[in-house]
Amino acid sequence: MKVLSDYSLKELREVLREYPSFRAKQIFDAIMQAKDYDEIAIPKNMIAQLKKDYILKPIEIYKILHSKDGTKKYLLKLYDDNLVECVFLSQHYGNTICMSTQVGCRMGCKFCASTANGLIRNLTAGEMISTIALINADNGKRTERNFSNIVLMGSGEPFDNFDNVVKWLHLITDESGFNVSERNVSLSTCGLVDKIYEFSKLKFNITLCISLHATTDEERKKIMPIANRYSINEIIDAVKAYSDENKRRVVFEYCLIKGVNDSKQDIDRLASLTKGLLCHVNVICLNPNGGPLQATTKKFAYSFVSELNKRGVSATLRRSQGEDIEGACGMLRAKTIREKS
Repeated sequence: MKVLSDYSLKELREVLREYPSFRAKQIFDAIMQAKDYDEIAIPKNMIAQLKKDYILKPIEIYKILHSKDGTKKYLLKLYDDNLVECVFLSQHYGNTICMSTQVGCRMGCKFCASTANGLIRNLTAGEMISTIALINADNGKRTERNFSNIVLMGSGEPFDNFDNVVKWLHLITDESGFNVSERNVSLSTCGLVDKIYEFSKLKFNITLCISLHATTDEERKKIMPIANRYSINEIIDAVKAYSDENKRRVVFEYCLIKGVNDSKQDIDRLASLTKGLLCHVNVICLNPNGGPLQATTKKFAYSFVSELNKRGVSATLRRSQGEDIEGACGMLRAKTIREKS
């Protein structure tokens, strides 16, 4: 079965060329409003024909958890019964949707719950668009855009699903659809250097975020298997190339892990690594996921950020949201899979 949301409006017109041209726009609008066949006014014989080959609504809400801070954690069920997560963050400067790009993840980062069961499959561009449409419709009028920003920081490595993510970027910024500004999209990667170079040539004006989390290759290899393939210096070179090509500030994500990457030497090395780069360091407090890694205190995290600032590094501590609803990547999905097995 094919997913209709994988197609742009132009592509839908070609797919549905045997029907009047306005039918493609009806289908496209239905996708953007998270509607299924029974919710749109098209002839029954057309619906019957389309249902043979195409899924219109490939995703549905399986579970919602509500945080006391207004955050909503979604567990979504795909048409093949796989589960993915998404988070809706209510913020004073605009609502943000944090979404997944894969069912699971094969990167194996020790601090992340989304990789616990490995990679099941990639999400298609259409499934990612349908995710946005579904969350948007659940948080206001489905005919309006109820969010400002999107971050690809949920389960999965976006650059491990490169082609689908690139197509999704074209779809999400399309004037015919949600018309999201590229500058309001952030993409987080653990550092697939070859893909960073490839992506930089596409000249998207999104914010590139690098999951760094260590200041030496030796320590990074202990918590991030990708470090066995790419060194920190290779990542820094790729980041510089992206920043030079796109004139965009890059964000380094740095999750503090007690006794692993939180020393004075780490502060010095982090300042040295980022010197001269158009960048910002986003320090994160570790979300315990049942593993052996331990979080530092929030007080220590603020001190860590302060020391970076003293060394001329633009750095802040990420505000935690949804801590009471398993807001970190993969936690809700992993728990649900355990309960079902």
